Amino acid sequence: MDHSAIHEKYRRLTLLLIEKQLTITTMESITSGLVASLITDTEGASAIFRGAYVTYCNEAKIKNGVPAEIIDRYSVYSTETADAMAEACAKAYNADIGIGITGTTGNVDPANPDFSVPGQVFFSVYYQGTKHSFRKDLGTCPTRADYKFAVADEVHSALIRLLETL
Repeated sequence: MDHSAIHEKYRRLTLLLIEKQLTITTMESITSGLVASLITDTEGASAIFRGAYVTYCNEAKIKNGVPAEIIDRYSVYSTETADAMAEACAKAYNADIGIGITGTTGNVDPANPDFSVPGQVFFSVYYQGTKHSFRKDLGTCPTRADYKFAVADEVHSALIRLLETL
């Protein structure tokens, strides 16, 4: 996987967000803050980037606004959890766009073994009260970093499609 190509895609995305004056925030689990990092790698990102949460465990998601009932009912690996993550961070940071990302890399999560499917990812783009939900099955990637970049690439594609409709 060409990580430099994904960096370039995010550079262009950040410039587009600056041009459109749209603020953004993330709540990331599987990507561990990679999307936030990719957005802020571009000069001027401080004009649009409000902050981010890395919520690797369930407790962190709950402490940062994801209702425990959502995780209990649908599991941490679900569209509903990704939606709640996206909405929680957008509201907390008063951002136009919130991104919520959860999923599993190439292994079964020992803390959530009944619900984790290796390579399955859920993410949501919360934009002005509307949730755009996605589920992707990434298959097998050679490294954990490759999984993270594959997810970041999927998130980028979804954001670009959304921004093109604005």
